[in-house]
Amino acid sequence: MKKLLNLFFIFAKIGVVAFGGGYVILPLLKREFAEKRSWVTEEEIMDYFAISQCTPGVIAVNAATFIGRNQAGILGAVCATLGVVLPSLIIISVLALFLQNFAEITMVKHALLGIRACVCALILSTLVSLVKKSVVDKISCTIAVVVFLLMCIFDISPVVFVISAGCLGIITTMLKKRGTEK
Repeated sequence: MKKLLNLFFIFAKIGVVAFGGGYVILPLLKREFAEKRSWVTEEEIMDYFAISQCTPGVIAVNAATFIGRNQAGILGAVCATLGVVLPSLIIISVLALFLQNFAEITMVKHALLGIRACVCALILSTLVSLVKKSVVDKISCTIAVVVFLLMCIFDISPVVFVISAGCLGIITTMLKKRGTEK
């Protein structure tokens, strides 16, 4: 029961400060679960995050579900998911009541402008962290650059890129192993 409550409150704390969506949550997950508690490794966090991006739904919710399940089974998944969702639900409900009335106030407009800039910096920080952990050799660098360029040029579903990159990763690993066995 203590672990379930821990999961709920840790994810509730993350849910309160995770402005800007799923990309902002990565450094928070790393600090809370890999560095502070050593419940998972940084590599596991990256794997959960990557899977969370590829599965339907909100990245933060998916990551909470994976980590909660890893730590305490199905009940852990439920507690972690509720923890990360509940603060946002409360905050959005309160904001929805008041924002319409205050959205045109100059100070509120400036505050939202500052918040958006901060969220961009948080997302950029997450991107740098992802690149450092994920682009580790020539093959992963090539895949990242090619996918980025293709996404800029063509209007193709990200799912196609994810599946293609996964298959390419499998193929290149198999070819590398085959080359070292000979």
